[in-house]
Parts: sequence; C-alpha cells; structure tokens
Amino acid sequence: MLYRILGKTNEKVSALGFGCMRLPIIDGDTTKIDEEKATKMIRYAIDEGVNYVDTAYPYHGTGMGNGGESEPFVGRALKDGYREKVKLATKLPSWLIKTREDMDKYLNEQLERLQTDHIDFYLVHALGAGTWANLKKLGIDEFLDSAIKDGRIKYAGFSFHDKLEVFKEIVDYYDWSFCQIQYNYLDEEFQAGTEGLHYAANKGLGIVIMEPLRGGKIVKNLPEEVMNTFDKADIKGSPAEWALRWVWNHPEVSVVLSGMNIMDNVTENIKTASVAAPNSLTEKELEIMDNVKKVFKERIKVNCTACEYCMPCPVGVNIPKNFACYNEYSLFVTPETEKELKVRYNSVEAKERADKCVECGKCESHCPQAIKIREELKNVTALFA
Repeated sequence: MLYRILGKTNEKVSALGFGCMRLPIIDGDTTKIDEEKATKMIRYAIDEGVNYVDTAYPYHGTGMGNGGESEPFVGRALKDGYREKVKLATKLPSWLIKTREDMDKYLNEQLERLQTDHIDFYLVHALGAGTWANLKKLGIDEFLDSAIKDGRIKYAGFSFHDKLEVFKEIVDYYDWSFCQIQYNYLDEEFQAGTEGLHYAANKGLGIVIMEPLRGGKIVKNLPEEVMNTFDKADIKGSPAEWALRWVWNHPEVSVVLSGMNIMDNVTENIKTASVAAPNSLTEKELEIMDNVKKVFKERIKVNCTACEYCMPCPVGVNIPKNFACYNEYSLFVTPETEKELKVRYNSVEAKERADKCVECGKCESHCPQAIKIREELKNVTALFA
C-alpha cells in the first residue's frame, strides 16, 4: 500500500480509502448489511494497509432523515483492535441541523454509534449554497472549534456538492484541514472540478476523492469505442484500474474512496493502489486516457454545464436536470443499459419534464453556451416519451 500526506494535517493516510456507503447487503435491502462479508472485507483491507475508513450518518438507511446502519456496523467491525489501526471519518448530517445544539447532538450520537471517543476526520456533509448559509448562521465554525478543543474530533473538513464559486467561498471561510470532492476523468469540470482541486490544495487542504468510478458507471457496460481504446495499451488493465490510476496520478489527491461491495473489488483496488504513485502514468497512458475522454465527450448531446443561468423556467421545467439525464443516456447507452437509463428519467418530476416547455425562449437569452434549449428539450421528450 502506498501512503500520502493529507494536507496540513501531516497525517500519513493510505492512498485507498474504504468507503462504507455500498457494503454488501442481504435480499436487496440496503438497511441489511451482510455483516459477515462486510467485516471480512474491511478487516482484510486494513490488514493489507488501508488505514482510512469513511462512513456517514445516513449510509445504509431508509432516507436522509434517519440514521442508517453503516455507522453502527463500522463500530462493530473495528473492534478487536482494528479501531486503533485506522483513521476514522464520518460526517455531520448538515441538512438535519436546525439549531446550534443539533450539531453537538448528532456528533455525540455518532460517537456512540461508532463506539469510539473521537472521530479522526469529521466532515460537514454534502455542503451546498443552502445548507452552508444555514450552518454559517447557526455557528458551524464555533462548533467545529469546540469539538476539536474537547477532543471529540481531531480534524474538521467538509464534503461538497455544488458549484465552483460556492466551493471557493466555503474553503476560504474556515480553517479546514481537508475536503472531499467528486472527481474522475469525466468530471474535471463538474462541481469543484480540477480548478477546485488545485484551489483547495494550494490552501493546504488535504483532498479526499469520492465517486472516482462515477458510481460504477465508468467500470462496466462501457461503449465499445471506449473498450477498444483501453485495449490499445501495452499494459492491460480493467476500466476500474484505469479510472483509479487517473485520479491517483494527481499529486494533490491524498485519499481515493472506493465503495467496495465484494471482496474482488477490495483485492483489485489494493493491488492498483500499491503502484499508483503521483505522476506515475506514462505519456502514452495519459494519451490513452485523453482518447477515452474524447470518445465520451463526443457522445454528449448537449453542452450544458448546469450553470442554471436558464433558471427559473417560467413554467417550472428543470432544464439542467433534463439535459443531465439526456447526456447520461448518450454517454453510457449500450444494449444492456438502455432500459435502465431510460427508467432513470423518472427521477425528473412530471411537472419539471421537458414536455412541459411552452417554447417562450426566455431561457435561451440567458444561456452562456448558446444552447438551442427549446429544440433540445424536444429531443429529450422524443427520447424519453
């Protein structure tokens, strides 16, 4: 296992972190973790050198409003001396915080659920403009200072899901030790993106990466052109190995989280992590990755960056969300995935769908990408009708 320094904390962390959001389950029920399998996986990973374990309050639960089963499971899995071998990370459920007292309430509950007296890396979970405004008002900085002072947490960080400008504002507001962002070879300009990665690293923050495999989308059932590009490499590797090595190639990255749900995932990722040093990809390998990215980008139908300048729509159409579903279909459609990708359009509420467009054209006058939005919304409707 290779190790990296996590920013200003100077803590030595494994390049691979064990993410506990997608543990093996029983009978398809996300609240029923297969504890025997999951415990073997986590302990095997730790025995092989993984020392960063990440969980969160809602993981393996019934919804974002309730505590899930991941934290209590992790507390049990880290018994028998394993807690002392790892840096434990979990997250304050930011969307549930209504008062300053709530912050202490949830942290104390999490300490009990995890059967520990401190959290090594404590993140404010899933920050965006709305949750951030509320937490600032309620005194998140004072809470984090006090929790560090009394020893309940060692380092304070945040995970992020919003636009780059919001990310920079949050980075600059508090003396964070680290942050967690989504990053992979298809998301260089998504949310914080590459610019945010460099911005935070230059401020001394350690960088933890989530969704390096885009929720598994860049691992299986890939378009034939993508697989043909990978096959041109002298050294053969799986799509997961290529994707992870691309992220680890960035020297700013400290930990890459993987939500592993079978032992084969664990063994393969540990093997990859043992050779994935910063700047270790050759020029030819980087060229192959650039070609893979090019194949995907050529499949994108609408050059929408989700800037939301087109919003709000006078009749309520969620333009960026419609285009996101349209582009995801175009990127990943294969005979095996077509039905599943069409079903995902159900995540767009009926009142927000493309077919509600009245073609007023207001959105097009604000679009910095000069997208012919009305025409493209018709294409979305035709595809998903």
